[in-house]
Amino acid sequence: MFQTSTYSDNKEKDYHLLIRQLHALSEDEHEHIAILANASALLNQFLDQINWVGFYLWKEQDNELVLGPFQGLPACIRIGYGKGVCGTAVKEKATQRIANVHDFPGHIACDSASKSEIVIPIMKDGNIYGVLDIDSPIKNRFDHDDQIYLEKFVDALQTHLSSH
Repeated sequence: MFQTSTYSDNKEKDYHLLIRQLHALSEDEHEHIAILANASALLNQFLDQINWVGFYLWKEQDNELVLGPFQGLPACIRIGYGKGVCGTAVKEKATQRIANVHDFPGHIACDSASKSEIVIPIMKDGNIYGVLDIDSPIKNRFDHDDQIYLEKFVDALQTHLSSH
């Protein structure tokens, strides 16, 4: 059984606890959707000042991302390669940390309340598997430290997705 933790307001320590929780929830599990569902719930519980957190999964045959497990309001179901922040993360195979989504050319507004966003590519066996997408109603919500630790979270997640 999962019990919520009280985080300490020490970002580094709290992110390390978050990653340990991800490992505990995902060990010995082989269903990717279940792992991603728990990961989105864990992030939603951990992060403050966000309005959406979830995953888009890459469908190579369709050259697009398709909505996966998430927490938040209903979202765009399909995002094309190179489109919006998520599609750009896939195209560039690099994290996109956007301080103000309204300044991002081609931003796809699934939730009009979103003002900042971070999208981190997820790799499996050297190929794009999908992306972790997190939106906030606050401009410049995600700083460099958030990026570093969310990338570490995705690295940990990839080990559970790649081992099955």
